[in-house]
Amino acid sequence: MLDLRKPAGGFFVIVGILLAITGLAADFKAPLLTSNLNLYFGVFSLAFGGIFLWLSRKA
Repeated sequence: MLDLRKPAGGFFVIVGILLAITGLAADFKAPLLTSNLNLYFGVFSLAFGGIFLWLSRKA
């Protein structure tokens, strides 16, 4: 059976890297918030993808 943890983890890591770089480079903030959502979601996606990749190695 096909294990989707490795490609999904890789996808989330790539998206997380792109979002984190965009959050660090651009000073864009959401209109109703004072926080940088690109940076926060980038770090979250990196962690989520890292967990998926770690789980795929354990299997």
